[in-house]
Amino acid sequence: MNTPSQPDPRDRPARLTVGVVGAGRVGPALAASLQLAGHRPVAASGVSEASRRRAAALLPDVPLVPPAEVLDRAELVLLTVPDDALPGLVAGLADTGAVRPGQLLVHTSGRYGAKVLDPALRAGALPLALHPAMTFTGTPVDVQRLAGCSFGVTAPEELRLAAEALVVEMGGEPEWIDEDKRPLYHAALALGANHLVTLVAQSLELLRTAGVSAPDRMLGPLLGAALDNALRSGDAALTGPVARGDAGTVAAHVAELRRHAPQAVAGYLAMARATADRALAHGLLKPELAEDLLGVLAGGATPPENPENGGDRP
Repeated sequence: MNTPSQPDPRDRPARLTVGVVGAGRVGPALAASLQLAGHRPVAASGVSEASRRRAAALLPDVPLVPPAEVLDRAELVLLTVPDDALPGLVAGLADTGAVRPGQLLVHTSGRYGAKVLDPALRAGALPLALHPAMTFTGTPVDVQRLAGCSFGVTAPEELRLAAEALVVEMGGEPEWIDEDKRPLYHAALALGANHLVTLVAQSLELLRTAGVSAPDRMLGPLLGAALDNALRSGDAALTGPVARGDAGTVAAHVAELRRHAPQAVAGYLAMARATADRALAHGLLKPELAEDLLGVLAGGATPPENPENGGDRP
């Protein structure tokens, strides 16, 4: 008995042709995800060799054409260019008549809401801001990571359902962000994700300098537990010498960093001050221990060791 073949997703009704302007790490992954939902990628633009490789890996057989031609071919266009390039791109596409009435224009910038698409709106386009709260590698693994990923969604109220539906089709979870809150929303994500990479990279370097042969293996369980605790408990998860008020230990850290990694001192002091403030505000750092600690963080004298001040590690 012959098993009936499954219909090609491209043959489903009410599906959209999809174009990508800017074949960086984000655009091809989102287009590939939309393809899994039955939409049909038809064109992409990309200049660099890396962009071409990403498009070939994630969107095979999709032609690379100039941005205006992408808009000419697609009903849904993903504008996935760097934040600073987005306003000029939108204005240029609108001024040259590339934007068509009824065309869905989706940008993925975290910084901007829907208003950056106003030039296209005046040309009759439908503006959506869909920002995936995820880091991208430019490889097929990104499509898998979109499952359950939150998207910051901003759009005119009449397009809210359409915006949220596209996010769900990509496997994501829509989170509505007001237009005027987009910069704050994006700053929060950058603070948590982008700076985390810098901190981890610095920690790996310091462990290698200290002679640790497998710093990634050492840090993995520690950072995984710290992240899980922080997400569950917030400031109550703070541990370590700053939260304990171990001023002598912190002074030793600063001295060693000045000796071996002076480029890391400013970041260590800034994060230690922020940690001390939060630990004080939440009753974790005892006020009587805070004075010496804050003195060290301000560049004061090295305090004596306090042998009685134990606590959680590290």
